[in-house]
Amino acid sequence: MSKTASSTLRKKGGGVKGKRRDKRRSESITPAASLQVGDNKVKLIRGRGGSYKVRSLKLKSANMFDPSTKKSAKVEVIRVLENKANREYARRNIVTKGSIVETSAGKAVVVNRPGQSGQIALKKL
Repeated sequence: MSKTASSTLRKKGGGVKGKRRDKRRSESITPAASLQVGDNKVKLIRGRGGSYKVRSLKLKSANMFDPSTKKSAKVEVIRVLENKANREYARRNIVTKGSIVETSAGKAVVVNRPGQSGQIALKKL
């Protein structure tokens, strides 16, 4: 069964409302992409109007900004150390905004939403 963003068929008290119409394709939602650390794997999702979004499923490298030297560099992500969104994500190496990762250049924090943008942006700790 497909997931939709349409209103629920439950009333305020818990009763069931009658179904007035079928689901629309415009109301469909895509499941969240869980970006993991690993060999690069990217998926294209078709958006409205024929546009495309890049959904990264696995990434190995990231762009890291070092505030002390004010330089950016491409680094390799080794593993997820901590994830405040869900501690299970750290065990499964899932990267989200705010997660602390171990890189080839030291520890860093993720400053973007990698499931939305298709790449990882880091800030050195």
